Amino acid sequence: MYTNKVKKIAAVHDLSGIGRVSLTVVIPILSSMGFQVCPLPTAVLSSHTQYPQFSILDLTDEMPRIIAEWKKLDIQFDAFYTGYLGSPRQVQIVSDFIDDFRQPDDLVVVDPVLGDNGRLYTNFDESMIREMRHLTAKADVITPNLTELFYLMDKPYKADNTDEELKTYLRLLSDAGPQVVIITSVPVHGESHKTSVYAYNRVGDRYWKITCPYLPAHYPGTGDTFTSVITGALLQGDSLPIALDRATQFILQGIRATFGYEYDNREGILLEKVLHNLDMPIQSASYELI
Repeated sequence: MYTNKVKKIAAVHDLSGIGRVSLTVVIPILSSMGFQVCPLPTAVLSSHTQYPQFSILDLTDEMPRIIAEWKKLDIQFDAFYTGYLGSPRQVQIVSDFIDDFRQPDDLVVVDPVLGDNGRLYTNFDESMIREMRHLTAKADVITPNLTELFYLMDKPYKADNTDEELKTYLRLLSDAGPQVVIITSVPVHGESHKTSVYAYNRVGDRYWKITCPYLPAHYPGTGDTFTSVITGALLQGDSLPIALDRATQFILQGIRATFGYEYDNREGILLEKVLHNLDMPIQSASYELI
């Protein structure tokens, strides 16, 4: 009997009309990597929230109705990938959704969006942190930035950390549930033009690190882009260090393709110019075992 061999990913993110973030990044990346993306939208915005003005339609009440219809259709997913969630209630809905639909071999990836630069995002509070901890405990893979790492651990933020300290943090978060923990946006001590990504895989008990150039420009959506590539790479069978390499190289290619233009950075990286690179093999590995 014919079966659909294309893997389905339930992608729980918001949808912004302007700016390459969330679903407008997740869908093209994972589709180009050969997966069917099934969006569970959390909100629809005229543009992402780094624009001074925007309209927003909150879909919290619609999310359970969408999930219920999927249940009637007996839809099965191969992966669940969550990004920005707007409230503790949305986190609870997503948590229940995963509990209800998850099969033993499914991959659950959670990008625990809480804050940046040592601070929570303005609309979040302690209840959001608590719910996010519950959600990350159910994940196979989590991708916090350095700020989110400390909130998940309930420790004061510290920008300067040694490799040994970061390894301890990775292990602590993994002990709480996820097999793989990836920390993004880690400053390199004494080298402001570089940034690092650290990762730990409990299976094999190994720690990985990738250091890459830091270009002095901010593009919204790079976190969504990074975790999307990680999700696709792991689903297609890449090892963790190769997935890290693929994601960091793709981000760097996107920023370099964009950086030279006179361009409104709020629109995000010029994804369309680099999507085809996801089909290419890794040319040179930059990961190291620590």
